[in-house]
Amino acid sequence: MESEYLMGGIMASLLGFVLLYRITAQKKATTSRGVARYEKLESSENGIDQAEKDKKPDVIIVGAGVAGSALAYTLGKDGRNVHVIERDLTEPDRIVGELLQPGGYLKLIELGLQDCVEDIDAQQVFGYALYKGGRSTKLSYPLQSFDSNVSGRSFHNGRFIQRMREKAASLTNVRLEQGTVTSLLEANGTIKGVQYKTKTGQELAASAPLTIVCDGCFSNLRRSLCNAKVEIPSCFVALILENCELPYQNHGHVILADPSPILFYRISSSEIRCLVDIPVSQKLPSISNGEMANYLKSIVAPQPVASTINTLAGALYKVFSASHDPAQDEMRRACFDYLSLGGVFSSGPIALLSGLNPQPLSLVMHFFAVAVYGVGRLVFTLPSAKRIWMGARMISVASRIIFPIIRVEGAQHMFFPKVMAKYCRPLAL
Repeated sequence: MESEYLMGGIMASLLGFVLLYRITAQKKATTSRGVARYEKLESSENGIDQAEKDKKPDVIIVGAGVAGSALAYTLGKDGRNVHVIERDLTEPDRIVGELLQPGGYLKLIELGLQDCVEDIDAQQVFGYALYKGGRSTKLSYPLQSFDSNVSGRSFHNGRFIQRMREKAASLTNVRLEQGTVTSLLEANGTIKGVQYKTKTGQELAASAPLTIVCDGCFSNLRRSLCNAKVEIPSCFVALILENCELPYQNHGHVILADPSPILFYRISSSEIRCLVDIPVSQKLPSISNGEMANYLKSIVAPQPVASTINTLAGALYKVFSASHDPAQDEMRRACFDYLSLGGVFSSGPIALLSGLNPQPLSLVMHFFAVAVYGVGRLVFTLPSAKRIWMGARMISVASRIIFPIIRVEGAQHMFFPKVMAKYCRPLAL
C-alpha cells in the first residue's frame, strides 16, 4: 500500500509540474501577445507603424514656401531623405515677398538656387527712390564690390515659389506631397512626425527623426510649439498697374504718405505693383460697399500725384508713419533729411535694407544717428527751451522704437554677433 501511495504521489507531482509548465507557458504567450498588441496600438495611436518606420525620411518639412523649399533642396543636396508636405501645390497668388533684396540674392547663389529667379520675367532692382512732401531722393544699393548680376529682384511671388518647389523636387531624395498637416505626433515630449490629410482626403501619418514647421506666421501648429505672438501692425491693399513707367528705372519707389508708406515696384516687364499700407489702428475700408475705392481715390491717390523704401526693417516703419506726436513727426523729417545727405548717411542704411550689411549694430547706430542729427538741427540752429525739449522727446521716441527690438533680438546678438556665431554651431541632423 505504501508503494502505491508513493507511486501515486510521484505521478501527481509530475502531472502538477506538467500542468504548471503549460499554464506558465500559456501565460507568457498571452503576455507577449498583449505586449505586442499594446506596442502596435501605441504605435498606431502615434500614427507610426513598423512599415512606416522602415521607410521613414530623415526630415519632414511642413510647408513648401520660400523657407520650406529652400531647406528641402539644401538638405536634399546634403544627402538627406526629405518629405515635404504642402497644403496647396498650385501657384500661390500673394502680394508679399515680391521684392528680393541683394542680400537675399546672394543667399540664393550660396544655396545654388539663383536660377529660381530666371525665366519668370523677374526685374533687377538697384535701389529706392524716396518721396516726401514734394521732395525726392534716390538711394542706390552699394553694389560696387559685387558682380554685375548681383542686385535685388522683383517678381510675381507665385512664379518664384513654383521655381523653388521645382528645384527641390528635382532631387530624387526629396518628395513633395500635397496634404494638410492636422497635428504633430508626440511621444514622451518629443515630436516624432505628423498626422496629415492627403489631397484625396485620406488620413495618413509620417515619421522622421526631425520635423520642421515652415508653414508661415499664421500656422495652426505654432501654438503647440511655442507661445510666439504674431504682431500685425498693418494691412496691405495691392494694385497692379499695367504698361506704366516709374520715374527711376529698376528702383523701388516709396512715398512717405499719411498715414503710412505707399510702395511701387515693377514685378514684370509690363506690370507695376502698388502697395498701400493701412494701419490696423485704422478701420479697414470695405471693398463690397465701395469704401475702399473711395479711400484710394480720395486719400491715397492725391498723395502719389502730389509727390510720387520699403521701411528700414520694422524699426523705420514707425518712423515713416505719420503720427499725432510732434516729436515723431520731427523724427520723420530728420530721417528723410539724413538719407538725403548722401554718402555714408544713405549707403549705410540702404546696405542694411538690402541685406548687404547683416550687422544689427549698424541699424542701432544709424537709428540713433538720425535722432542725434535731428536734435542737432533743432537745437544748434536756433536754441530755445522748446526746441531742447523737442530734442529730448525725439531721443525718447527713438528709444521707444529701437530698445524693444534690441530686447526681442537679444542684446548679445545685436552688439556681439561674432561672439554669438562662435558659440552657435550647426546641429547635425
